[in-house]
Amino acid sequence: MKLQLSSLFLIMLLFCSATTALASEGWKVKHKNAIFLAMFGTTVEPALQGLLNIRTKMMEKYPETPVKIAFTSNIIRKKWQGRAEDPSYRKAHPEIPEEVLHVKTVLATIADLQNVGYDTIVLQPTHIAMGEEFLDLGTYVDSLMRLGSVKKEKYKPFHKVALGRPALGTYGLDHPYAEDITAAAEALAADAELAAKENAALVYMGHGNEHFPSGGAYLELADRMRQLYPEVVTLIGNVEGFPALEDVIDKLKMRGVKKVMLKPCMVVAGDHALNDMAGTDPEEPSWQMILEKEGFEVVTVKKGLGELDAFADIFVNHAADAAADAEIVLK
Repeated sequence: MKLQLSSLFLIMLLFCSATTALASEGWKVKHKNAIFLAMFGTTVEPALQGLLNIRTKMMEKYPETPVKIAFTSNIIRKKWQGRAEDPSYRKAHPEIPEEVLHVKTVLATIADLQNVGYDTIVLQPTHIAMGEEFLDLGTYVDSLMRLGSVKKEKYKPFHKVALGRPALGTYGLDHPYAEDITAAAEALAADAELAAKENAALVYMGHGNEHFPSGGAYLELADRMRQLYPEVVTLIGNVEGFPALEDVIDKLKMRGVKKVMLKPCMVVAGDHALNDMAGTDPEEPSWQMILEKEGFEVVTVKKGLGELDAFADIFVNHAADAAADAEIVLK
């Protein structure tokens, strides 16, 4: 009797093993898509609107695809993490989304997505120009796509990770950067219109970079805007690198400009806009203070480019291009 029971158990075990093997062999990977916005971030609460507007526009375009965010700045993330642990802050600012309060790094956010089955990701930066942070994202994408499996290709952690372009584009043949600059200039029509109403030159304060030649893209953007809106003198200077504020002042004087509308050429009107652009500290003179000392009348607009729907749409369009290039279907 014991022998018969043992034989029956063995038969059942073999049957189950065979069934499992067949199921394993017939198992197919189901790819899941997600969109991921890589943002520098900001600690200024009202400035978040520039970032959240981009996220909202992306969610409206692709309502069936999850849209996640991450901040690339270590200092900014730590600031939000501290605020998240402060009950008094959270009570005073109920409008701050949990995703901001508990914001993570790029790699941590991607790992969270992969952990719940999202292996096909469109990584869209919200940077203006192609600088060091965008290039870092490129190395992340290359590394993630090199991750493999000793078993089969289908078991790789990621199926596809596609990187979108910054607002002013990148070098290459597929998406000419000049077309991206034209699209950006067209998206800034409202700024040119506002400057025209003020009868003022439009001066943008960009971030810039001392190590990468992003200044050329800013110069080309300003030139394109002068072509599209010839009634407004448009110039762009950078906090770091070329062109600097001194270069802008020289050009304003050459053109006989008396009044300036000053606005950040940044996605958010954060620390740089509040302090470097429009601050009042005599120990660290802001652009507004320097321009006024040079004899210009100055009007400041403390709104980030991300708050303009037309500019936010640029990042949505670039994500769509990245998805199409990688044959990723977003819904």
